[in-house]
Amino acid sequence: MKTVIGVKFRGGSKVYFFDPGDLPIQEGDGVIVETARGVECGDVAQGPHEVEESQIFVPLKAVERIATPRDHEMRAQNAAKEKDAYAICLEKIQARSLEMKLVDVEYSFNGSKVVFYFTADGRVDFRELVKDLAGVFKTRIELRQIGVRDEAKMLGGLGSCGRPVCCKTFLADFQPVSIKMAKEQSLSLSPTKISGICGRLMCCLKYEQDCYESMRKLMPKVGKEVTTPEGLSGTATENNILTERTKVKLILPDGTIDIREYPFRELGYKARPTQGMQAQAVAEPEPEENTDTSDAIQQEEDGVAVAQVEEEPRQTDKQQPERSGNRPRRRRQGGPKGRQSGQEVKASTPQGKLK
Repeated sequence: MKTVIGVKFRGGSKVYFFDPGDLPIQEGDGVIVETARGVECGDVAQGPHEVEESQIFVPLKAVERIATPRDHEMRAQNAAKEKDAYAICLEKIQARSLEMKLVDVEYSFNGSKVVFYFTADGRVDFRELVKDLAGVFKTRIELRQIGVRDEAKMLGGLGSCGRPVCCKTFLADFQPVSIKMAKEQSLSLSPTKISGICGRLMCCLKYEQDCYESMRKLMPKVGKEVTTPEGLSGTATENNILTERTKVKLILPDGTIDIREYPFRELGYKARPTQGMQAQAVAEPEPEENTDTSDAIQQEEDGVAVAQVEEEPRQTDKQQPERSGNRPRRRRQGGPKGRQSGQEVKASTPQGKLK
């Protein structure tokens, strides 16, 4: 176990561990630390506590000092400079008619570097823009292209639920989300309903996916025959995972058709038992249905949609049917098609034709 503190930078959601040493650091304090991007001023989100060493990225860097009033003043000055730098960079982009959208500007703590974050549909040649900015700010300039999901994480906003977006508040990393998750949760497939402010699939589709998958294995599959508590046989037509109820189509003794709803645990059917959760009246396990992933579209962190298609297994030489009989394979006559690389092909003369 190792004693660490958790630090956040610029109001981000990701927490980084540092060694507090003997400093009397408390939650909410400002600290000066050395990071991969240089010296930074961060806020302590987690006070001194112990964590497993497997959770620590080696080497664990130590806190240089607790932020002083002078450090907080420099931090406020950098924030004011960032607003001016944003306006200047925006003018330079418009002057050069570059197809890019400026998102944010970040000054390093000691003012030795200015980073400009932008989004663009493709690659942008911004070399001349860097020269223009270096001439204005007289310091090191970096331009970093980010994706639309990172843009939403930087700027923040309100989601369709009315709450601040997850990526700005608590999500440390983006997880892949697919349209298949929306289908399994019986959600509307309208892009306006399942997309976040970034225009990509909402990250919250991932939160309950494991629960939906485990429940779907327990509940009867649509179209399968089930037995009701009254002893009637019917066909499952619809499953409601949230209420754990199944609609069953029944043909009554008088020939009429009726749709009734039952708790799925009261039905008799074949289901695949899941560890920790078992349905009542479970008979022998049924093979799991193959999932078609041809329409599963995953979103990566860079915002590129990738379609996954499973290939059918190819037949190996051992699986190919053997030839019946011992009749030798007929050799192809001479010609360019009968030649193989590295082999000499000789033309054979039928017997009885030689003179």
